[in-house]
Amino acid sequence: MAFFKKFFKDIVNKKDSEADDSAKVTHKKPEYHGTIVPYPNFNPKKDAILLEEAIKSRNVDEEMIISILVQRNNEQRQEIKKVYQTTTGKSLVDGLKSKLKSHLEDVVLALLMTPAKFDAFILHKATKGLGTHEDILVEVLASRTNEEIRELQRVFKEDYGQTLEKVIESETKGDFTMALQAMLKANKNEGQSIDLDLAKKDAKALFEAGEEKKGIDIAVFINILTSRSGNQLTQTFKQYSKISDNSLPKALDMELNGDIEDCLVDVVKCAWSKPAFFAEKLHKAMAGLGTCENTLIRVLVSRSEVDLKKIIAEFKLMYGKTLQQCILDDNKGDLEKILLGLCGPH
Repeated sequence: MAFFKKFFKDIVNKKDSEADDSAKVTHKKPEYHGTIVPYPNFNPKKDAILLEEAIKSRNVDEEMIISILVQRNNEQRQEIKKVYQTTTGKSLVDGLKSKLKSHLEDVVLALLMTPAKFDAFILHKATKGLGTHEDILVEVLASRTNEEIRELQRVFKEDYGQTLEKVIESETKGDFTMALQAMLKANKNEGQSIDLDLAKKDAKALFEAGEEKKGIDIAVFINILTSRSGNQLTQTFKQYSKISDNSLPKALDMELNGDIEDCLVDVVKCAWSKPAFFAEKLHKAMAGLGTCENTLIRVLVSRSEVDLKKIIAEFKLMYGKTLQQCILDDNKGDLEKILLGLCGPH
């Protein structure tokens, strides 16, 4: 929770400066913050032939496979898959699965999925077998847009024969289930404007639902924290500090515990700054003894065409080392090459 308090302070200051900047700039073309861009002079037939040669090679040409896949965006990879099937009569995914192994196979197969299919795969994996990875459920649902969540639910039902809502109901319980179901509604405010009256009203509702009563009305916390934009929540937290002796992060720590506390803390972090949220995830994956390769793969693949440039910049600010250097220190071989490739040229 100490990190969260520092995070809160830093992000509030950052949001203030960003708000000032946004007031000065109008009609600015949206910037692209992904690290993977469309490959110029794209030729899917040539790529399909090269991949077939790499797969057929006596020792498998991993370098060729990596080079092609990390230099093509997702739309281009989907085209390569189609052309490969047409020209060879075989599935590119099956061909690569038969020749690759370990974490390199995991990254390559992830890159060949559409973003929605990869998200569905992540959540299916997080909920099947013994134990449920609650943090992964929250990571995906808190960080995706409303449109992405709706598409994820459609693909999940199509691929796994069950609705995501039913799976979450069966694999989680209590307040945590309620919070995940709220995010599945995909009705989060995604605008940039701030409603001061609403912020005051929400701050009062949160205070009355938590600190001012015995016990806690968790539904109020879930409803507000999962449906407001980052800018709106920042203003709400400022208003909260005016009516309470505690900051809302401290109140969350006092009133909640377990999965629901971790969930709502991550929801708030994500609303304020997705790059900082994911930078922390990546840092934890490589901190201490051992490396959580699955986290590295999940984050780098899913954010490579969204905001990985921002995550890389935030990582350097937060930890004083580049993400690329940490990957070099903690990984080796083909996995190191493909993860660095996803980080883009540097």
